[in-house]
Amino acid sequence: MADKPAYPVQLVQPDGRRVLDREYAPLVSDIGGEELRDLYTDLVVVRRIDSEATALQRQGELGLWAPMLGQEAAQVGSARALHPDDYVFTSYREHAVAYCRGVDPAVLTRMWRGVAHSGWDPDSVNMTNPAIIVGAQGLHATGYAFAAHLEGAEIATIAYFGDGASSQGDISEALIFASSWSAPVVFFCQNNGWAISEPVRLQSATPIAQRALGFGIPGIQVDGNDVLAVLAVTRQAIKRAREGGGPTFVEAITYRMGPHTTSDDPNRYRSRAETEEWKARDPIDRVRRLLEREGLIDDAFLARVQNVADSVAARLRSATIDMPDPKPEQLFDNVYATQTPLLADQSRDYAAYLDSLEEVRS
Repeated sequence: MADKPAYPVQLVQPDGRRVLDREYAPLVSDIGGEELRDLYTDLVVVRRIDSEATALQRQGELGLWAPMLGQEAAQVGSARALHPDDYVFTSYREHAVAYCRGVDPAVLTRMWRGVAHSGWDPDSVNMTNPAIIVGAQGLHATGYAFAAHLEGAEIATIAYFGDGASSQGDISEALIFASSWSAPVVFFCQNNGWAISEPVRLQSATPIAQRALGFGIPGIQVDGNDVLAVLAVTRQAIKRAREGGGPTFVEAITYRMGPHTTSDDPNRYRSRAETEEWKARDPIDRVRRLLEREGLIDDAFLARVQNVADSVAARLRSATIDMPDPKPEQLFDNVYATQTPLLADQSRDYAAYLDSLEEVRS
């Protein structure tokens, strides 16, 4: 007899109707009306952050931006499942996770504007800065998780990456180590359908979550546009990790409705019909329809949400434009925790070079 097909976990359908799931619905039974409204607010605010940053790049204020349009539920749902002492290892698209972890919107764009090596102090929010090396954060998360385990800290780490990164050797190595050491790490793959211009079907003939089984790690698929389902699945994985159960692989099925980065044109490799199909599954519209069905939404609430979103966007915009350009000699700051002799020599040589330029100008 063939095995029953496994479908992604879903608790809210695109039309706002709830799904009865006896295993996962209880994991979010504490999410009442106010909590649901808070999740909706988060979704709207982070989309506003993303659209503002995209506009800033188009206006020449940022060098680059990696839009997350369409992936809000995957990020907000998973981030809200974390404990304050859990540690997040991010890729370069988790702007919503950063917001949920308490990163000030005023510093979200520092790296993308090119005025700093990073955006925020990782230890202040237990979240690393964006990782540009695709997949490297999986190893970092595993090493940190195992070290925390050796020290007796009952925490979990979570590594965010995309479907493209799942084909990188670093992720496979991280899965091997995490499984062998039973490290308390959650591998959270946002399968947004495209690794830049390559569709996910070219990377894997089976669901990406099934790859984890080969490493001895349980894998689960979740509707990544369903914020409640993502919250439930991530809560389960985090609990398992914190209680010594080892790693879990979560594949959130979502869709990147915008470009890979602002230097990309998705119209060159995918159809408008495909994008329109996914717009019907918009994660924000889904929660709004649920709120409407349950009588939890009115004009006053929507106005408050819009005010919050506009305020956050205004702070991001003004902070970005007002960011001072760094002094050239700061290039050597924060490269290492302690400056090396070689770096000190390079810094002195560069300072002398800058001085010589000033003499020529004068």
